[in-house]
Amino acid sequence: MEKTERKSILIFMAVFLLLTVFAFMQGGSFRIFPALAQESSDASVDADSENSEEEADEEEIEETEEEIEEVEEEIEETEEEIEEDKQELGQIQNFIYYTQKEINKTEKLIDETGETIVRKENELDFLNKKNETQKELLGQLLRKTYYSKKDSPIGIFLGEKNFSQMLGGIDCLNNLQERMVVLIREIKESKREISEEKEELNEIKNDQQQLLSVKNNQQQALFSDKAQTQSEINEKEATIQQLQSEISKLKSNLSKLLGKNYDADDIEDAAEFASRTTGVRKNFLMGMLVVESDLGRYTGGCDYKASRMSSYRKKIFKDICEDLDYNYKKMKVSCPPSGYSGTGGAMGVAQFMPDTWEAYENAIASVTGHDPPDPWNLTDGVAAMALKLAKVPGVTKHKRSAEKDAAKLYLSGTTSSKYDWYGERVLYWADNYKKLLD
Repeated sequence: MEKTERKSILIFMAVFLLLTVFAFMQGGSFRIFPALAQESSDASVDADSENSEEEADEEEIEETEEEIEEVEEEIEETEEEIEEDKQELGQIQNFIYYTQKEINKTEKLIDETGETIVRKENELDFLNKKNETQKELLGQLLRKTYYSKKDSPIGIFLGEKNFSQMLGGIDCLNNLQERMVVLIREIKESKREISEEKEELNEIKNDQQQLLSVKNNQQQALFSDKAQTQSEINEKEATIQQLQSEISKLKSNLSKLLGKNYDADDIEDAAEFASRTTGVRKNFLMGMLVVESDLGRYTGGCDYKASRMSSYRKKIFKDICEDLDYNYKKMKVSCPPSGYSGTGGAMGVAQFMPDTWEAYENAIASVTGHDPPDPWNLTDGVAAMALKLAKVPGVTKHKRSAEKDAAKLYLSGTTSSKYDWYGERVLYWADNYKKLLD
C-alpha cells in the first residue's frame, strides 16, 4: 500500500513537472493556475495606471506653474510699462504747467504792449493838437510881422512912430517867429519818434501774439498727448485686471492639484470675524487675501525644503508643525518668488513666515481661542493678518492712505513708494473682490 501511494505521488509530480515545462515552452505563460496569474496581472495594471495618473498630475502641475509664471511676468512687464507711462504723464503735466505759465506771461506782455501803444497814440494826438496850435500862433505872428514891415518910412520921419520902437517890435516878432519855427520842428521830430516807437511796439505785439499762438498750439498738443497717455494707462490697467483674473483661475486650478482648497464663503466669514474683533475693514482684508493667496485658493506649492527658507525659520516651522501634530514634510508653504530675490516659506492664507507667526501666536490665540493657533486654519490665518495690519495707525479708522501703507509694510516692511503698486493693487481688489466670487 505504501509503495502504491509513493508510486502515485511520483507519477503526479512527474506529470506536474512535464506540464510546467510544456507551459513555458508554449510562450512563457504559466496557465496551470490562471486565477493567480490574472490577479498578478491586474495588480501590475493598477500600479501602472496609478503611476501614469501621478505622472499626468505632475505634468499638469508643471504646465500650470509655467503658465502662472508667464502671466506673472506679463503682469510685471505691463506694470513697468504703466510706471513709465505715468512718469511720462507727469512730465507732460509739468510741460503743460510751464506752457501755461509762458502763455500767461505772454498775454501779460501783450496787454502791457497794448497799453503802451495806446499811450503813444495819446501822445501823438496831444502833439498833433499842440502842433496845430503852434501853427496857428505862427500864422498870426507872420501876419503881424508882415504888416509891421509894411509901415511907411515917411510915417517914421514925420514922427508918427518912434524908429527904435518900430525896430524893436520887428526884432521881437522875428525872435518869436524863430522860436515858433523851432518849436514846430521839435514837435514834428517828437511825432516822428513816437510814430517809430508805435510801429516798433506794434511789431513787438505781433511777435508776442504769434508766440502766444505757438504756445497755445503747444499746449493743445500736450493736452492731446496727456489724453492719449492716460488712455494707454487705462488700457494697460484693464489688461492687468484681465491677467490677474486669469492668474487667479490658474492658481485655483493649481491649488486643486496640490491639495488644500478653501471656499470663498468661508473666507468672507473669516474676514467678517477678524474685522469685528480687530477693527480692520472687512473689504481691506479681502483685498489683501486676494493679492496674498487668491482668497485662500493658493497658499503655496512647495515643501519646506523647496521653499529655501533659512535654517532659523526651518526650526521654527518644524516646531509649529509639531505643536499642531502635523507632518512638517507634507505641509505646503509658498515657493521662492520668481520676480525678485528672496525665499519662500510663507504659510496659509495670511502668508506669514514662521518667525512672524511665532511672534503673533499669543495675540491670535486671544482672538480666536485656538491655542496653539494654526496658520493653515482659515480663522486663525485671517485673524493674524488683521492683527498685523491693525498695528498701522489709521487702519482701524478705515483711512485708505493708512491701508495702503499697511499693505506695503505687510509686503516689504517699509512704506517706500517703490511698493505703491502693491498697495494700489490691494485697494483695487478691496473694492472689487466680489468679481472673483462669481
